[in-house]
Amino acid sequence: MTLPIIILAAGTSSRMRGADKMLEDVDGAPLIRRQAEIALSVSAQVYVTVPPKPHPRHAALAGLNVIFVEVPDAADGMSVSMRAGIAALPAGTKSAMILLGDLPEITTDDLRQVIDAKEKNSENLIWRGATQDGKAGHPIIFDQALFAEIATLSGDTGGQSIIQNHSDHVHLVPLPDNHARMDLDTPEEWSLWRKTR
Repeated sequence: MTLPIIILAAGTSSRMRGADKMLEDVDGAPLIRRQAEIALSVSAQVYVTVPPKPHPRHAALAGLNVIFVEVPDAADGMSVSMRAGIAALPAGTKSAMILLGDLPEITTDDLRQVIDAKEKNSENLIWRGATQDGKAGHPIIFDQALFAEIATLSGDTGGQSIIQNHSDHVHLVPLPDNHARMDLDTPEEWSLWRKTR
């Protein structure tokens, strides 16, 4: 079975002062569409958590073979989107990758490296992208044994409590530079990032 990828893209971009970071242009496409295209290049099962219609993020994904997971209460924190994404998976899914929608430097090769690490280190429960110098980041693959715990998450810490509970079964996968942690939450951060590219 193909490893499903769940893109978390239902948040409110609250620090963008009216702009939507998921619609920021990256390499000629809205960020949310770029992330979906990267995910589709390595998986035939891509789920995207989004705000309910009507919302511009739906149009930004038009024509892509992704499964929309609407999350009306995404403002309650990242855990809400994680729970919704995992709940949308088919019964019997063995594992799933969680990919943050706002990582503009993540690449197809990065996703493949984390997936390859899972195949080679199958004794773990969590496989996690990291920076080149070893700081934990994203994307993260969770084994199905943890899905029940994900279903109980609350707040905006994502899966951090689960990762801490199973720290002995986490495999870090160093990715180039700061790909695993580079997220941009304000207009100033976006502007600076563009200047330094």
